[in-house]
Amino acid sequence: MKSMTEYSKEEIAIMKGEVCPYCGSKPELIDSAEVYHGTSYGKMFICRPCDAYVSCHVGTETPKGRLANAELRQLKIEAHEVFDIIWQQKYKRGRYQAYYWLSKQLQRPFDFTHIGMMDEETCRRTITICKQYLYKKDPNKFPQYKNG
Repeated sequence: MKSMTEYSKEEIAIMKGEVCPYCGSKPELIDSAEVYHGTSYGKMFICRPCDAYVSCHVGTETPKGRLANAELRQLKIEAHEVFDIIWQQKYKRGRYQAYYWLSKQLQRPFDFTHIGMMDEETCRRTITICKQYLYKKDPNKFPQYKNG
């Protein structure tokens, strides 16, 4: 398992949304209405050349994770779809415990085990791990996850 001190400053800056993972530039803070066709959901950071962005925590200028291009945004949605079942349907005792379990499965420090911080490869691994877990827990309820 990689410890927190083994991540470079650049890797941490990328996971925190301070640097674009695709071109290395500093993202621009904007109102999300620019991306969501006039509807504002608060602030977000964007790298216009890469079409990568990440929203901020409500009422703040703190990114929820790394900037994501279209492929990564879709993978994050898919990862949340299966991961959220684990804690919402009480297979783990809440979201915190589910992320703690996932950090062990991914062999990542808990502080860096949040879907918002994940790259494409880690999202794919998360999707597979969660599908396998759900199938193992309840194969009758999740037959579609038989092969991960």
